[in-house]
Amino acid sequence: MSGTPEAVVKKFPHWIEKMSEAIVGEEDGVWIVKPNALRAVAKYLKEKKGYDFLANVAGVDNLLHPNRKEVDRFEVVYHFYSTERGGDYIAIKARANAENPVLPSLVPIFPTADFQEREIWDLYGIKFTGHPNLRRILLWDGFFGHPMRKDYHEAYYEEEHRPYNSRYPEGHYVSQEDRTPWKNNLVFPNAFDPEHWQAPEIYYEVGQDFKNIEKLKTDRIVVNIGPQHPSTHGVLRMIVGLEGETVTGLELELGYLHRNHEKIGERNTYLMNIPFTDRLDYITSMTNNFGYVLAVEKLMPKVVVPERAEYLRVIMAELTRAMNHLFAIGFLLNDMGAFYTPSLYAIEERELILDLFEMASGSRMMCNYMRFGGVAHDVDENWVKLAIELVHNRLPRALDEMEALLTTNEIMLARTKNVGYLSPKDAIAYGTSGPVLRGSGVPYDIRKAEPYSIYDRFDFDLITEEGGDVYARYMMRIREARESVRILKQALRDLPGGPVMGKPLPYMVKIPANEAYTHIEAPKGELGFYIVSDGTPNPYRYHVRAPSFVNLNSLATMAVGHKIADAIIILGSIDIVLGEVDR
Repeated sequence: MSGTPEAVVKKFPHWIEKMSEAIVGEEDGVWIVKPNALRAVAKYLKEKKGYDFLANVAGVDNLLHPNRKEVDRFEVVYHFYSTERGGDYIAIKARANAENPVLPSLVPIFPTADFQEREIWDLYGIKFTGHPNLRRILLWDGFFGHPMRKDYHEAYYEEEHRPYNSRYPEGHYVSQEDRTPWKNNLVFPNAFDPEHWQAPEIYYEVGQDFKNIEKLKTDRIVVNIGPQHPSTHGVLRMIVGLEGETVTGLELELGYLHRNHEKIGERNTYLMNIPFTDRLDYITSMTNNFGYVLAVEKLMPKVVVPERAEYLRVIMAELTRAMNHLFAIGFLLNDMGAFYTPSLYAIEERELILDLFEMASGSRMMCNYMRFGGVAHDVDENWVKLAIELVHNRLPRALDEMEALLTTNEIMLARTKNVGYLSPKDAIAYGTSGPVLRGSGVPYDIRKAEPYSIYDRFDFDLITEEGGDVYARYMMRIREARESVRILKQALRDLPGGPVMGKPLPYMVKIPANEAYTHIEAPKGELGFYIVSDGTPNPYRYHVRAPSFVNLNSLATMAVGHKIADAIIILGSIDIVLGEVDR
């Protein structure tokens, strides 16, 4: 068992005896696995030890990290959880050299690795052998290079880290033409011919065989839905294979909003990233702030958050959850053609919650409210009174009225029951989380499985629905919004006095070299932040595990076999925001 960490030997003694060379080291609590043993380790963790949920896959370029100069340049980090045991997790990483970065794909074992491995190939250039569809996912085929690499410098590149020095230290203006390769910055990959380039054939058949349909003879066609289409919830393109109106295959084209949020995050200081998280899922900026500051605080163990700030964080997060779920139902009904009445409840109550956010933070949507060690601003008694009125009266009444209109409505039942079925096994395999996962009957909620902040102080139920269809996901959001109201009543009742910030921190806080993955139960599912620090005021690696992005893995499985109109509401039932998908 030479080279195998003692902690690994104690946890998995029988397996380690068989594969003593598989795990060769440990770094910041993450096990380092030999590339040729990666699949065997992943399969063992899933089948023998119950780590059935691959939550996060992230690439790292070690080129400039001060503590990793002697190791292989590239690495991929995997975070595995057990949906049955809750907070029990294991993190492993495999490394690849600079000349030929190749690792085996985990898609055959964990289908959720599909989009995440494609993202790593796109942004880092790490190849995954055995991946069924390894091509760029956020950028196009004619894009030169892999922009998350540490030696990648785009056009108009200035410096590696903010805050930047003066652009004009000599005190005079320098033209853009003199300081950047303007008009000469368009470079294509080797052997790429832009004049004769054609989009790759990206549609492939999934699932059922429709060749035996006898009643209606039709030709198979491929239809584009989006990217400029209101029912794709943003600039998303669905390439749909059809026989008649029956979906026989579905492929997604992403990246229309991609601006490399993570590259920006690695050039920002830690504090500067807080308002950037607002722009991910712009419906839920408060929970985006929450997840990020928790991740950074995990790397800053001496930071103490005051009690009042903890309560305010939870209050803002649960107001966000209730607002998100109401809005998601409103959009779902809009996709079904119910243009006015149901959406009215969602929009009106959302406006009242945004009023509270504006009073607390100064902004309705881009709140920039959370801080390392607390929150940016306190709330006054008038704010608390308005919140109590909303939580005790307005929100419960809106939920009651929405349910009265929808839950037993015959059109609602006909359109959503047995549509977009996702089995519990597939929900886990595709890495879905939040209402999508629990709508398939899987009782996994991070607030219960691995309580963060002060969630362990509140009495609320872990909601699941057994249907696994669009209707179940609708009911999940109604019932979870009621649980949010329940938490809010307790938090507002028990809100203590005192400060909302702990010890003041410098603007450019330096964090010792380490790494951490922190996840929260955001309204759309598991929102995770993987951060690697190197002792500087800027994160060395900043990665967002976006629930909207990962949940989309399951769309094709749910849509194949249904009508084209059903595919629209199945997408709506996932509840995505493209700012979070594309980042």
